[in-house]
Amino acid sequence: MRLAMPVLTLESTIRAPVERVFDLTRSIDLHMRSAEATGERAIGGVTRGLIGMGQEVTWRARHFGVWQTLTARITAFSRPEHFRDSMVRGVFARFDHDHYFRSVSNDLTFVREIFDYNSPFGLLGTAVDALLLKNYMRNFLARRNEIIREVAEGEEWKKYVE
Repeated sequence: MRLAMPVLTLESTIRAPVERVFDLTRSIDLHMRSAEATGERAIGGVTRGLIGMGQEVTWRARHFGVWQTLTARITAFSRPEHFRDSMVRGVFARFDHDHYFRSVSNDLTFVREIFDYNSPFGLLGTAVDALLLKNYMRNFLARRNEIIREVAEGEEWKKYVE
C-alpha cells in the first residue's frame, strides 16, 4: 500500500513589489522573528541576512515541547519568481518547500507556497500527520506569511533587505 504524501498549499497577495517580497521570504532574520513562538534560531550555515542558491541554514527550534534541529538547503533559485528550500537533515523523512512569486502590478505580489513533505516515523508518522502535524505546519506557515505581509507592506522591510 502506497501512502499519500502530504502537500500544503498557501496563497496570498501582498501590497509590495515582487522583489521585496521575494527577498523578505528568504531573510534569515525575518524568519527568526516570525518563529519567535518556537524559539527558532539559525545556528549554522547562513545565520543572518539573505540566503541564496546552494546555501544552507541549520535551525534549532522547540516544536511539540521538544528541541529539534533541521538543516535546509536552497536547491532552486530564480529571483524574483521562485526558490525552493529542501531538508538536508532533520526530523521529517523529507521535505521540499517551494515559494512562487508573481507581480500583479508594481506594488502587488501574488505568492504561492507549496510545502511537500513526508512525515517521520512511517505509519505512526502518517497517523500523527493526519491528527496533528498537517494543521500545525499549515498554521506555522500561515503565521510566518502574515508576518512577511506586515513587514513588506510597512516601512520595517528596510531592516531586513538592503
